[in-house]
Amino acid sequence: MVSRHWQILVALAFMTVRTSVFGYGQDGHEIVGAIADELIKNTPAGKKIYALTDGITLRKAAFIPDEIKAWDKNGVDDPNAYPHYSDHPKIDSQLRDFWRANPPTPDPASPVPSHHWFHYTDVPILNVHKYSDGKTGRTQWDIVHMISYCVDVLRGEVPENNPRKITKSVAVILVAHYVGDIHQPLHVGAEYFNQAGQAVDPDANQPGTEDEGGNTIILRLTHGAPDSSGHKGGLKLHGYWDNDAVLANFPLISASASKEERIQTLKRDDKEMVAKLAKEQPANFREPSGVTLKKYPEMWADEILPIARKAHQRLHFVYMHPTVDQGRNVIAGDARENPPADGVFYADWAARTVRVELHKAGWRLADLLSQALEATPINSSAAIATPEPIVGSPEKNEETPRPAPTAEAQSNAAAPAPANPPPGSDFGRYPDNYKEVIVTWLRKYGLDASRIDWQSEPKPAEMPNGSGQRLSGYLVIFNTPSYEQMRTRSVLIRDGVVVVNNGF
Repeated sequence: MVSRHWQILVALAFMTVRTSVFGYGQDGHEIVGAIADELIKNTPAGKKIYALTDGITLRKAAFIPDEIKAWDKNGVDDPNAYPHYSDHPKIDSQLRDFWRANPPTPDPASPVPSHHWFHYTDVPILNVHKYSDGKTGRTQWDIVHMISYCVDVLRGEVPENNPRKITKSVAVILVAHYVGDIHQPLHVGAEYFNQAGQAVDPDANQPGTEDEGGNTIILRLTHGAPDSSGHKGGLKLHGYWDNDAVLANFPLISASASKEERIQTLKRDDKEMVAKLAKEQPANFREPSGVTLKKYPEMWADEILPIARKAHQRLHFVYMHPTVDQGRNVIAGDARENPPADGVFYADWAARTVRVELHKAGWRLADLLSQALEATPINSSAAIATPEPIVGSPEKNEETPRPAPTAEAQSNAAAPAPANPPPGSDFGRYPDNYKEVIVTWLRKYGLDASRIDWQSEPKPAEMPNGSGQRLSGYLVIFNTPSYEQMRTRSVLIRDGVVVVNNGF
């Protein structure tokens, strides 16, 4: 049953542009940002990120791009305009410059993009496409392109004084939000209908009008339907995914609870969810080794398009008709729940799907920002906390001359043990296949194994893991690429398993 929570929503009245750009509601975006905050805590990347945001957490930053849409009503120069970030004047000024460079417009052909366009793409989902397989619904200013643009700014490949006025600080704030948006299925895929109300594929030469990611569709569920009394004009399909499907992941709150009790309960539940999701690495959250950061958003879009299709397939659409909404030609109608073939009602399926996507979005946000600023994946030690044996060939690796390890590499070794451990010493078996072990380990976790300069053969040593526990094994020091230069790394191998890593 979908829970009924009181939540604080920013008043965004008199909007003259598509409302589906609000992505996950405040709760969803804050969960994504908070997971990332946990993952970058006390890391070099975290220090750089918070320096750019002037101490604003990713939890807070993740909702700012929706918050500043309130400026659309009276303009950004209104001295009483909400929001304002007086505690962060530099950030406040840069956000206002960003708004001025990308003002809202109802003209889809405007040469100056609206900042609203940056939050979504509308790929047809009747036949599952990849983002690159067609043109309908994609633009140079959609979410796929804008995440890549922000990454280029963070890596210095696009100057901060660019036409979009996206500085590095603004880029962090935008990415914190857009990564959440691109994991909301209806921010990526849309259904298109012809004049008779039938679903069509415009990329297959079947002209149709889109449902704007479900924003023009009234959702009517037969099971687990939330109280729609607070939804003026009915519950929109898009809005359901933004808010109700997120809140459905929290325990029910008693209807007799006071407003303050509801707020405190929701805060507690939110904190517990974030802590849990930050500790559990989601399956397949990292892209394969060799995929550039700029390609990440396109791959994320491709991954979520089938989910956007299912979000429509599990419904049937009635009374579909063309209409005009605020000067735009749109298709409108009702969406009703189909009997579930898998026995899972729409509300339950949507809630589970959203939880998975919020989880991945939080980890991917931390990873993307970390790589953009550090050129190494986020929280490598945590991501590989559970080692797995790597079975290698029994032959000893070929001997080759190697330079002496650097001072930095030697310092990473912590407490070396004797070069030849005495009989019965507890360092595990000698890793004859250490090169194969390390290459396989690097590739498994999406780390760059394209070039490895070996600095030392395995030496018995002790090193602390991420929890401060000292482990014994065989230390190997080597260099691998790090953005523009080679960087010294070290790993501790015990019984064919990498148990500690340093320098990543």
